[in-house]
Amino acid sequence: MARLIRSVAIAALAASLAACSMAPDYTPPQTTAPAQFKEVAGWSAATPRDAEARGSWWQAYDDPILTDLESRAEAASPTLAAALARYDQARAAVRSSQADLYPQVDVGADASRNRLSRERPLSTGSAPKYNEYVLSGDISYELDLWGRIRNTVAANRAEAQASQADFASARLSLQAAVADAYFRLRGLDAEAQLLDRSVAAFTRARNLIDTRHRGGIVSGIDVNRARTVLGNAQAQVAAIANQRAATEHELAALTGAVASEFAVEPRVQPFDAPTLPIGTPSELLQRRPDIAAAERRVFAANAQIGVARAAYFPSLTLGATGGWQSTGGDFLSSPSSFWALGPISTVLNLFDGGRRRAEVRISRARYDEISADYRSTVLTAFREVEDAIAASHHLSSEAAAQLQAAQAAQRTSEIAMVRYRDGASDYLDVVTAQTDALDAQRAYLSVQTRRMQTSVALVRAMGGAS
Repeated sequence: MARLIRSVAIAALAASLAACSMAPDYTPPQTTAPAQFKEVAGWSAATPRDAEARGSWWQAYDDPILTDLESRAEAASPTLAAALARYDQARAAVRSSQADLYPQVDVGADASRNRLSRERPLSTGSAPKYNEYVLSGDISYELDLWGRIRNTVAANRAEAQASQADFASARLSLQAAVADAYFRLRGLDAEAQLLDRSVAAFTRARNLIDTRHRGGIVSGIDVNRARTVLGNAQAQVAAIANQRAATEHELAALTGAVASEFAVEPRVQPFDAPTLPIGTPSELLQRRPDIAAAERRVFAANAQIGVARAAYFPSLTLGATGGWQSTGGDFLSSPSSFWALGPISTVLNLFDGGRRRAEVRISRARYDEISADYRSTVLTAFREVEDAIAASHHLSSEAAAQLQAAQAAQRTSEIAMVRYRDGASDYLDVVTAQTDALDAQRAYLSVQTRRMQTSVALVRAMGGAS
């Protein structure tokens, strides 16, 4: 019995190895990559960070709070856990499809007590009773002559690799989302500090105007102007507090924490975006996990064409059965054994109303769709990198110009207040100068925040940073 099973299995495996595949020869979709990024010209990295680990790119910002948030997100994010579960499902699907590459073996045992009818045909007038014991094994194997099973396995394996790349992409997106939200939070902290100082300054100015009004030096118009400026600043303080709370809640969700139990202490710190090395477009095609996932799905779609085409050809299944059958006594003896080679079955569908032809067309159209998606993913990746590089370059110039504007507006505000105290101008000049100064300073902080966000966007666009 064991020799029979081994013989059938060896013959079946040999036949499968000699089988052919109906899948077209796979050629990865071709996408022309430029020699360098357009926006790199005129802007170069001053201090490349080639030695830093690729995985912990946020350490380039040298912020222990950000590092802690990234670690917490990695450990507890439900989004990342869902992506990992999808990857586990894909790997299990590969193992499930691989099972069809091997013979299926079943073992059974039966024991029964039987009584024959006295009135049965050809009866001798007796109703004998007897025991029956059966121990049997069955083996069946579908020969993969046309590559249907192997192409299914190849497609599932490619889908698993794509799912693995999806997981890497989800992790990078999560890391970037945490960093982006964190820098927005710090930008709001800086704005809150600026508004608190402005409220204090506007309060002193209002008190001065109230005193001068009580002395009959200024009119009620100046008093109301001072109160308007102060009220607007106080309203902006509340608006910033609301935005900060929402951003803090966003960070809680990203790190897998309950918003009511999560807090990041306010802190004002310098905005120092690290300079990141920019590789070549061809390197981008190798580093972006979403591009890798898209390419693997193209391969899977190509293999599925082979699965659909294999349905045109007959399937061949080999079978064998053997075991021992006895009414008692020496059960596992040679006289009690039995075996059968077969059935050897083949099935060929002669007419299906065009179903197989339609399935092949569907698989080819699916391949064309996924190939187009791959090209779209590559083009999007190039665009995102170019956008981030351009933003990094132009925001640096914008920040320098906005800083000069903020400093000039602050000096104008101080001069206007001095001239007002000396009676050289009215309070409208002071209000205008104070409003312009606050707006210019907030604009500068906004640019600085966007510079930090852009550096994070560049990391994500490049598929991680060295």
